[in-house]
Amino acid sequence: MPDTDVPTEKDLLLAQLRGQRHHVLGILEGLPEEALHRAVLPSGWSCLGLVRHLALDDERFWFRGVVAGEQEVIDDLDAPESAWAVGPDEKAEDIYALYRRETELADALIEATPLDAVPLFWPDFFPDWQMHSLRHVILHVTTETATHAGHLDVVRELIDGRRWIVLD
Repeated sequence: MPDTDVPTEKDLLLAQLRGQRHHVLGILEGLPEEALHRAVLPSGWSCLGLVRHLALDDERFWFRGVVAGEQEVIDDLDAPESAWAVGPDEKAEDIYALYRRETELADALIEATPLDAVPLFWPDFFPDWQMHSLRHVILHVTTETATHAGHLDVVRELIDGRRWIVLD
């Protein structure tokens, strides 16, 4: 008799993506607003800017824009404002809420869409590159999220010495 508790490919992909999302928010726990807004590296981004980038340029863009072809997301591609820019009056809780909302919307879309589904939209600014399925998009966003989680690890250690993974 087959084991009904064996996770599906989609379960495994989504678990990996959720793990990286958890890492992004987890490494920032306990940082005060000032530290979350401060640019630590010479490139000038802040922790909150990176989280908003993940919310809008990764979760929202790739799942709702590319996979689902949501017109609202596609129309926003011409907006000149950078997702990385976070004003001094913007609160961490609002940026985190945005990220959580976009991940919930992405998860619902992933749950409702076959892994082999072809994206409904492809932007002109990627003329020589194409993602051919939801599976491909999940792998891309997981890689992007893991990369940025690593960036946040470095920044957090520079700010106050806290490390996500402690190696003795």
